[in-house]
Amino acid sequence: MRRADRLFRIVEYLKARRETVTAKELGEELEVGVRTIYRDIADLKASGVPLTGEAGVGYLLRPNYVVRPLLFDDEELDALALGAQMVQSWADPAMAQAARRALDRITAVLPDSLGDMIRESTSYAYPSSGKPSLKIDFTSLRRAIRSRHVVEFAYTDHNGSETKRHIRPLAIIFIAPHWMVAAWCELRRDFRHFRLDRMQCMNVLDRQFEHEAGKTLEDMRQRGETD
Repeated sequence: MRRADRLFRIVEYLKARRETVTAKELGEELEVGVRTIYRDIADLKASGVPLTGEAGVGYLLRPNYVVRPLLFDDEELDALALGAQMVQSWADPAMAQAARRALDRITAVLPDSLGDMIRESTSYAYPSSGKPSLKIDFTSLRRAIRSRHVVEFAYTDHNGSETKRHIRPLAIIFIAPHWMVAAWCELRRDFRHFRLDRMQCMNVLDRQFEHEAGKTLEDMRQRGETD
């Protein structure tokens, strides 16, 4: 994470909370050492950010500090809070953390009254015991979609048959309680949807692919075939 991004993230994190936050907690959230947090806090104070507190005690951002104004209605705020909780409940740890950061970022730039509505939301989403476990790296798969890298893995279908697949991953789809990757399958030479909980031994290859007519996400949406 770039230092400028980390400084902004500290402000977002503190703005989203009413209680004192320790340097240790900030360090764990941002994956840096406590000394780095001390330096960042000092720089933020020097730049005029109204932080109170001290090392060994914790830090608090004055509630009247405004980053940028945003306005949402009640239903939009409930939707944001619930959506972030659902991602935290059903996605992998990296995406769950991203959802927390996104909600903090929104909360940080809201007026106090609207920020309180998110913090006090009465819509909840809890993890389910029916959530399938994954044997692959969800984050690596998402990155492969963005970078257009071919992915290989072993796949066990609904009949228990195992095959090795090479795919062009196109999208991640969630149909509760299952996550799936929509892809162009090089073995079948056609579109397929693969359940992530049936995938194992996944590797992202160095080989990249370009979008070709008949093999794109838009083409796949008109087919909807599964494996």
